[in-house]
Amino acid sequence: MSRASDLARGLGARAEAVCRHYLSNGRRQGRYWIVGDVHNTPGGSLYVRLTGDRAGQWTDAATSEHGDLLDLIALNRSLNFRATLDEADRFLGQSCLEPWQPKIPARQGSSEAARRLFAASVPIRGTLAECYLARRGILLPDPLAALRFHPRCYRRGPSGRESGPALIAAVTDLGGRITGLHRTFLDPDGGKAAIDHPRRAMGFLLGHAVRFGPVTHVLVAAEGLETALSLKLGMPGLPVAAALSSAHLSALIWPRSLRRLYVAVDRDRAGSCAWDRLRDRARAVGIDCRPLVPRAEDFNADLLTLGPDRLRSWLAEQLAEEEAAVCLPPCGSDTGGGMGGAGKATDSPWSGRGRAPALSRG
Repeated sequence: MSRASDLARGLGARAEAVCRHYLSNGRRQGRYWIVGDVHNTPGGSLYVRLTGDRAGQWTDAATSEHGDLLDLIALNRSLNFRATLDEADRFLGQSCLEPWQPKIPARQGSSEAARRLFAASVPIRGTLAECYLARRGILLPDPLAALRFHPRCYRRGPSGRESGPALIAAVTDLGGRITGLHRTFLDPDGGKAAIDHPRRAMGFLLGHAVRFGPVTHVLVAAEGLETALSLKLGMPGLPVAAALSSAHLSALIWPRSLRRLYVAVDRDRAGSCAWDRLRDRARAVGIDCRPLVPRAEDFNADLLTLGPDRLRSWLAEQLAEEEAAVCLPPCGSDTGGGMGGAGKATDSPWSGRGRAPALSRG
């Protein structure tokens, strides 16, 4: 058997190690290594067989190129035939003398992948992400550390791997460690991208949340990101957490120091069920749990229809006196709602005194 055949067979026996070394921007998917092309471009058109009799055989679906791992190394390193054999000999010799342990790419969707993506993103000031939030009425005076923007965030689409701009929100545990990310894909005008599922999550979310402000003894818990940001705008002195779904909201983990929990209750069945479960959990351990009920379907809709001042007034009616006193800005502190000097909203659709509708309180 010739030297080239011996080397090709040896490379095939260590196909995954070869791929991790020369195609480090790819990932394993079942029996194949998937990457963009032989030059290690991120993507999904080139696939290398990792197991079986055909281990090491590869095909690029975009160009119809194909071959074995010797061919791949030659193209990847731009080598002639003799130099390719020397490079393969060097790789196999090193990997036999000392087990090769490359830095393994993070499993797609893992917490480590989430931390890497967040680190590669930028603050939202002056980006499409800030434009998107502004279109939702969310004009925060200071950037929030949990929010970032990525101009070319990857996602799976109908034709394979795609990329686009995205608002990135860090999901953290009680210690502040990133466990996952929430991505809102955007169009060039700052709206949500016109794709299936423009909101996508990765990593571990259950029990964790996107957090705005440190928690001591009081916390406001909400389901959606825009709902939580609308509440933070209306109550800048209170910490707010976005659990990102009704199921995750009902499973939210809180610190032992918590004494009062406010729950933003979306006006749908899922929101009501999440409130019931979270209320029961909180009260079982002695936490004062109270609902915050929007006038429309959620608090972001309230922000857009009422403006910031009248939203604050509506929230003030539902807060305990001590939170209302220290967490709401003075009435008329901005021009968003025309509340003037009134301390309470008087045009509630629910009753003559503007109170929130009653919820099941156990």
